[in-house]
Amino acid sequence: MTPGGGVALQFPGQGSQAVGMGAALADAYPEARAAFEEADEALGFALSSVCWEGPADRLTATEIAQPALLTHSIAAWRVLAARGVVPEFAAGHSLGEFSAHVAAGSLGFADGVRLVRARGEVMAAAGRERPGSMAAVIGLDYAAVEALCAAAREGEEVLVPANHNAPGQVVVSGSVEAVRRAVEIARAHGAKKAVELNVSGAFHSPLMEPAARGLADALDAVEVAPARIPVVANFDAEAVSDPEGIRARLLAQLTAPVRWVACVETLRDLGARVFVEPGPGAVLTGLLRRIDRQLEGRAVGEPADVEEVPAA
Repeated sequence: MTPGGGVALQFPGQGSQAVGMGAALADAYPEARAAFEEADEALGFALSSVCWEGPADRLTATEIAQPALLTHSIAAWRVLAARGVVPEFAAGHSLGEFSAHVAAGSLGFADGVRLVRARGEVMAAAGRERPGSMAAVIGLDYAAVEALCAAAREGEEVLVPANHNAPGQVVVSGSVEAVRRAVEIARAHGAKKAVELNVSGAFHSPLMEPAARGLADALDAVEVAPARIPVVANFDAEAVSDPEGIRARLLAQLTAPVRWVACVETLRDLGARVFVEPGPGAVLTGLLRRIDRQLEGRAVGEPADVEEVPAA
């Protein structure tokens, strides 16, 4: 694939959810409303009501937030597709990688919604079985965060870099006490800031191994088709389109770091220049500016956003 000025879809992950998500989009566009209706039917309960009306604590639950995010993302993507937006590549941050595969045709929408619901359930269960936490570390590069993790770990504790979100922004994940120790000593290692996150487990760390078994069963139960466009995987920042490669990477990313900086760099090297973020918030659009200011980012979660994208 020769470098050019292609469009890449980048789908947000957990943390971007908010009460009211997708409501205005569903009111304005029948394609978006249909997506929420299909998700409600696939799950057997009114996910749309939780998205639009809350309560917030239910929407934040991992097993609800994940299908909610995928549904809003695909609702926004369908609206863009109906208006003639044609992407050449896709990627997603953690949960967002599943949304990317729905957009790329590798996963059916109903299968995708049920799959991430199951993913959320096994991740929540793993968090109860092997309690853990996460913390954001600001102002250190990836190698320095690895050194911080080594300094903060004691005995058999787990502590690893989990998300390389942008230069100088890395999330660590692992045993609760090790995470809190890392927050305490981060400044001594040169960090500008470190803060523990409100999460239900040590995502993207070896503590998610119990969840990997359940996710493997869920992945085996759905059909995975060849992707119509390359999807860059969190696990190794490689573009993948074959079904077995897709399955393997979706499973591997559960216990491995999200290499988001490398994913964006791969998309750029493939020729992506405009990055469209369908779904709630603009987290990835903000990270894009920190990774490479030459790339253009557009977040699309509300009707006003939709009107701007084709002109871009």
